[in-house]
Amino acid sequence: MHSDSIHISPLEHKFGCKVDLPKYCNNDPINLNDDDFKQLFEAVHKYLVVVIPGLEELAPKSQYLLTKRFDPSIPEPKAEGFAGYGHGKEFRHEQSVLRKDGTTVKSQPQVQILGQGVFEADEPGNENGEQISLTHPSHTSFHKSPLTEDQIKNEHKTRYYRWHIDSALYELSPPMVTTLLGIKVPPLTKTNTISYGDNEDPSKETTKEVAQGATCFVSGAEAFKRLSDEEKEFALNTTIEYAPHPYIFISPAKATADGLTMVSEGKELPFDKLPEWEQSKVKFLPMVWTNPVTKEHHLQIHGCCLFKLHTKLNGETTTLTLEQSREKVHSLMRPAIEPENVLAHGWNQGDLVIFFNRGVWHSVTGEFKGVNQGADEKRLMHQCNIASGADPKTIF
Repeated sequence: MHSDSIHISPLEHKFGCKVDLPKYCNNDPINLNDDDFKQLFEAVHKYLVVVIPGLEELAPKSQYLLTKRFDPSIPEPKAEGFAGYGHGKEFRHEQSVLRKDGTTVKSQPQVQILGQGVFEADEPGNENGEQISLTHPSHTSFHKSPLTEDQIKNEHKTRYYRWHIDSALYELSPPMVTTLLGIKVPPLTKTNTISYGDNEDPSKETTKEVAQGATCFVSGAEAFKRLSDEEKEFALNTTIEYAPHPYIFISPAKATADGLTMVSEGKELPFDKLPEWEQSKVKFLPMVWTNPVTKEHHLQIHGCCLFKLHTKLNGETTTLTLEQSREKVHSLMRPAIEPENVLAHGWNQGDLVIFFNRGVWHSVTGEFKGVNQGADEKRLMHQCNIASGADPKTIF
C-alpha cells in the first residue's frame, strides 16, 4: 500500500526485505526525496537484497539513474557507447563465457536486456525497436558434469549456474549495487529442484526447491561469520589476484557442479592467447570487504574468475597456485550455500530487485524451453550495474 514515506518489510529469511514506495514517487524510485532515498540506501546495505514490486514500466533511464545514485564515485561516461562496466569489451567479446547472456538497451547502454525467447520490435520491454532473441544461461553448457536431459525435463532438476559478484574483474572496479527488473516473467506456477551435485548417492544429495528461474543470493556477511577463527584470519589477510580478461581466460574450462568455481584441468586460455592486456589493469582485490553502513565483514569471492591467492601472515607472503586457490575458496564458500542459507527470489512481473553487489553472491538458476518454443516461458528483464570509481576495502 502506498503511503507518504517509504515502507520497509523484512522478508521471512535471514536477510532481504520488501519496500513499498511512497505515493509521491508515481511508481518511479528515482523520484524519492533525499530522506526516503537514504532509507532505501541503508536498507540495501542492511538487508542486502531489496524487492520493490509493481515497476514493470520503469524506464531504462530511471533504472540507470537510480543505480548510479547509490554510488557518487561513478564517473560520467566519457565516450559514446561507454557502458561504465565493460559489457562491450569484456562481456560481448566473442570468446567470453558471457557473450550470449543478453544485449544492450540502445538508448541507455548501461542497461542490459536479459531473458529467454524471441521478442518482436513492438513487444513491451523491448526498447531496441528490432527483434531480439534472448537465451537464459544454462548450466548444461558451463558445468563439467551437467544434469541429464531426463533429470532436467522429467525430474525438473536444475543447478546453480554460477555463483558470482557482478564485475568485469579487469581494469574496472566492482559495482556497488545491481538493479534487476522483471518486465515479463512466467507465472510462479512451476518449480525446480536444485541439485548440488556433491554426492553420487541420490538419496543423500543436497537439494533445494525453488521457483523456476529464481535468482539466488547468499550473504557474504553470514559466509564470513561461519568461518573458523583460523579461516577468518586467513581471509582477512588474503588478496585475490584475478586473471586478465577472466571471462575469456576461463572460456574453455568448465565449472564445478555447485557453480562455486572451475574444475582444474589445465584448459584455461594461456595468457599469450588472450586479447591484449596490461598488468596494471589486473585486479587484486581483498577477500573480505567491509560494509560501509553496518561495518560488517563480507566474504566476497568470485570463485570462477580468480587466478591466485596471496596471503600475508606473520610478515611472510604465501601464494597458492590456480588449482590450490580454487580448492581453498571452495572450502570457504561451500558452507554458505547450504539450502537454509540461500535466499531464492521467485520473480513476479514488475519486481525490481536491488542488491548490494559488494555484500552478496548470486546465481542464476533454472531451465527454460528453447527460444523458438514455449511462449509461456518467455522472460525479459533489464539489468543495470555500473563500475565504481574505487575498489572495495577491508577495514579492520
